[in-house]
Amino acid sequence: MTLAASGDESHGPPLVRARGVSVRFGRRSVLDSVDLQVHAGEIVTLVGLNGAGKSTLIRVILGILQPERGTVERAPGLRIGYSPQHVRRDPILPITVRRFLTLGARARSDRLKAALDEVGAGAILDFPLAEISGGEMQRVLLARALLREPGLLVLDEPLSGVDIASQSELYNLIGTLRDRYGCGVLLVSHDLHLVMAASDTVVCLNRHVCCTGRPQAVLRDPEFISLFGPHLSESVAVYQHIHDHRHDALGEPMAIDADAPEPATEPATGAARQP
Repeated sequence: MTLAASGDESHGPPLVRARGVSVRFGRRSVLDSVDLQVHAGEIVTLVGLNGAGKSTLIRVILGILQPERGTVERAPGLRIGYSPQHVRRDPILPITVRRFLTLGARARSDRLKAALDEVGAGAILDFPLAEISGGEMQRVLLARALLREPGLLVLDEPLSGVDIASQSELYNLIGTLRDRYGCGVLLVSHDLHLVMAASDTVVCLNRHVCCTGRPQAVLRDPEFISLFGPHLSESVAVYQHIHDHRHDALGEPMAIDADAPEPATEPATGAARQP
């Protein structure tokens, strides 16, 4: 599904639009006159080096942080589902996945199970949160965001703690959810190969917007090349993640047998684990 690049109004008004957003922490400029918008059904990805201001911009979009200058406009009644980059899991605190999903909000048990099933983690509803894997944790965070029935999903580093073999599957899941619900997706990622294959619009940030547009256009932009280097730009340009294969337990590609049943999204999530 290919949509118009951010800035094209042919798909209606944006779900969220940042105009001229600037943020300072003391004397340090973190964001300088940043513009960004996300439409329904569009995946917009923020890329940039560490310290570029990506997470700060996410906090401004969410309304957690007020900008020094600029505005953020949200569609009336917009519900936002947010998945943070890090969640501290204390092994001493006996909290289950079920309890974590209901923190700050009530939901029936069947809704919790349905949300986890949708992200491929239905078997871990009553597992201790501290004992699930990094990939399972990201799926739980995504399920928690979906419980809000959002029009916009905001995902800060959704591949954090996810093993290489499961990263493309998680990106495919995000795309599937976008298609199923027609929601917009704003995410932060460091994995440029997957970003360029899975995004409709890429915004390259370095405290200001260096460049923005379709992935292939951004790859050719001199500011992107200056920031990430020509070799990385060239390697990403030739990478096309056509999902005509699966990955084995070691992350190696496997051909897809059209007559074979689909495997579980993440084998580690299955019922083999004992609660």
